[in-house]
Formats: sequence, structure tokens, C-alpha cells
Amino acid sequence: MPKRKIQSRPETPKPLLVRAAAKALTVSAAEFMPHDESLPSLRQASKGCRGCDLWRKATQTVFGEGNPGSTVMMVGEKPGDKEDLAGRPFVGPAGALLDKALEAAGIDREKVYVTNAVKHFKWTRKGRMRIHKKPSTREIAACRPWLDAELRTVRPRIVVCLGSTAAQALLGKDFRVTQQRGEFIENDGVLFTATVHPSSILRSPDDEARHREMDLFIRDLKTVASILQERKAA
Repeated sequence: MPKRKIQSRPETPKPLLVRAAAKALTVSAAEFMPHDESLPSLRQASKGCRGCDLWRKATQTVFGEGNPGSTVMMVGEKPGDKEDLAGRPFVGPAGALLDKALEAAGIDREKVYVTNAVKHFKWTRKGRMRIHKKPSTREIAACRPWLDAELRTVRPRIVVCLGSTAAQALLGKDFRVTQQRGEFIENDGVLFTATVHPSSILRSPDDEARHREMDLFIRDLKTVASILQERKAA
């Protein structure tokens, strides 16, 4: 297993800089937050969120899923077509791959909370297909209050950013998954790390590349599992 790097940030972390962008918006998810920040209340309130325009084309809000007190939080970019229709995160092909990788890494899926930086599906039409579109910085900032509330409520030990959108939303716009993958950044007792989004593995050009990328993804998750065990034993 590769040597891991844990960086502490006692100073104001980059996530606060991204969060400040949401406060500067005329409208954001902050307008729709409930007083009770239990997961059921947050999920119910998110159904009426109009913090950005993505709700207009989405079928429904796709809020996070998992138990309060989950030790690991996985944060992706946004829901996809399958998730938009089902109203649940990571239920499509990328979700199936994530479940497989978690099992291979020895991480109990029941102890993982999965969510996205943006809660509505952003897409464009191509024939009969709805093609994914990357959310804008404004859309990510507008949706940030939901993610902050999930972090406060779940209080995970480790947050795993899946892909560049989630990583830059939580760790700052200068964070590069290609260069900093596998690094761990500690903030207020929570470890943040980043790896690829499972959908990128599915887009690999051939079976050999797909197997290679899957092995690297599982390696990243095994490091997460190892740190969880170390902190549990400490």
C-alpha cells in the first residue's frame, strides 16, 4: 500500500472559501433550509429547493442517502439520469461499480453516506438521450448549504471526494485530483481525500484500462479502510 500523506489545516480551510460564495448569491439553497437539520427534515426540505435553475429540467431533487453517524461520506458531482428518475444517489452503473469497489476494499456499505455536490441532474438533449452536463461554479455554490448540512448532521470521520467537481467544491478550485489523489487533508478532526469518480472508470477506452483504473480505485478505498481501522484502534 502506498505511503499516505496527511496534511493538517489549522488555518481557515479552502472549503470555507467556497462556502462563502454561496452566501454572496442572491438566491441559494440557504433560503430553503429547515430549522431541524435531521436527515429526514433536510431531505424533505430539499424537495422544494429553487436555489438555482437546475430544478426546472430535473425530475426531482436527489438528496444524499445513508445513516446519521456513517463513518465515511462519499461526495460525487451530481445525480445522473438513473438517479434523477429514481430520486436516489448512485443507483446507476457508477453506483454499482462503487458498491463493488467498497466491498473489495472491505468497507461496509451500510456505514457509508453517499451524496453529491449538486442535488439536481444537469443535462442536455441529444436525440432521445439526456446527456450529462458539468454544473457551473454558481450552481455548485448555490447547492453548497445542503452539503454543509449533511456534513454537520452525519459527522463522518472521512470524506471521499469522487472526481474533480466534488474535490474542488470541498477542497478549493486549485485542487487537482490528477496530482493530489490519495492525499489526506485534516480539518476539524475530519479527513478529506479525493479519488476518481466511478463513472470515469466506466468511460475507460478498453477492458485493460478499465481493470487498471478499477484496481487503482480499490487501492484508494483500501487506504480509507486502513485509516478507519487505525483511528478506531487509537
